[in-house]
Amino acid sequence: MPAIEIRPGIYWIGVNDRTTDLFEGLWPITQEGVSYNSYLVDGDKKALIDLAKSFKTDEFLSQVAEVVDPAALDYIVINHMEPDHTGILQTMLRLAPQATVLLTEKAREMLAAFYQVTDNVRVVTDGETLALGSHTLQFLSTPFVHWPETMMTCEVSQQVLFTCDAFGGYGALRGAIFDDECTDPAFYEREALRYYVNIVAVFSRPVLKAIEKLSSVPVQVIAPSHGLIWRQNPGRIVELYRQWAGYATGPAEAGVTLLYGSMYGNSEKMMNAVAQGISGAGVPVEIFDVARTHVSYMLPSLWVKRGVIVGAPTYEGGLFPAMVQALDMAARKHIYNRQAAYFGSYGWGGGGRKEFERLAGLLKWDVVDTFEFRGGPTKADLEKGREFGARFAELIKG
Repeated sequence: MPAIEIRPGIYWIGVNDRTTDLFEGLWPITQEGVSYNSYLVDGDKKALIDLAKSFKTDEFLSQVAEVVDPAALDYIVINHMEPDHTGILQTMLRLAPQATVLLTEKAREMLAAFYQVTDNVRVVTDGETLALGSHTLQFLSTPFVHWPETMMTCEVSQQVLFTCDAFGGYGALRGAIFDDECTDPAFYEREALRYYVNIVAVFSRPVLKAIEKLSSVPVQVIAPSHGLIWRQNPGRIVELYRQWAGYATGPAEAGVTLLYGSMYGNSEKMMNAVAQGISGAGVPVEIFDVARTHVSYMLPSLWVKRGVIVGAPTYEGGLFPAMVQALDMAARKHIYNRQAAYFGSYGWGGGGRKEFERLAGLLKWDVVDTFEFRGGPTKADLEKGREFGARFAELIKG
């Protein structure tokens, strides 16, 4: 895609990544892809805001060269040190050795550690402004959104806010970079939620602090480092992030995430009966096979729904291992204070329920019901499972 003017003298310089399988080496994006959005402010002085991963160097430099000679850059603004935003930095500095790197104090320390860059580095402070002639940049400290060194940069005259990882999401851009030109906004909002829970959710309190701080900053365009640029309705993505951050400590939505695992089909049979009971009560339910679904896709449902049912068999005296791994990641992402229930099968002895209850205690989940059966479920067992699901759904509705 060519460089695109966002506002007079302000350009999107971005690249799509449709070849990386795991974002951060962990989260699957094989099907969805991701964009690395960088921006160029072309005034009397020229500033590049954020960069991209190193393997996109040639494409990135071509984008910059459509607007200015890369050697003519005066400033490189680093809002966040993560290598998907800074991987091209050393190449840029070879092309523009006179360019000054602008960043926070904590980022300066990281810059030396990541890239051994210490020359032509200038620390900017919260609220500081920089005149570029026809444009003015203002730097806003937003620590722990989502690393301790992060900041945002605002172009004051055009009211464009460059937010880096904040308000971003997975999903390569499909020829349209703006929210008002996007033909599938539901995809980008869904991927923004998955990105939020995978990457940012642990830092929900700082997110809310940053949103409160930004309430006094006039903004017409929100330009993140991943995903859509929001120019028609920038408040939409801010409110979504505010809502998602609120689930960290406040009430979640009335719905059920049903996580299940099954070795020989017995727990799966029961899962279908339990799901029938939930749906019959009119409560939304999402179902995930923990052995076949990456936890990245489970976490958004766990984050937004206040009910969790775990269905898994006993395995060697404990809980089905794939379920343990899923619940461990839920704990790592601080998905606390949910209402929960458990069902599962066992053969010669139990243990799955006991381990689930231990893990649920670590998650601060309120376990309100459990149901176990031996071997394959009978018709009576399946009816008990349906009633179990309906009972839990009514609790969630209440």
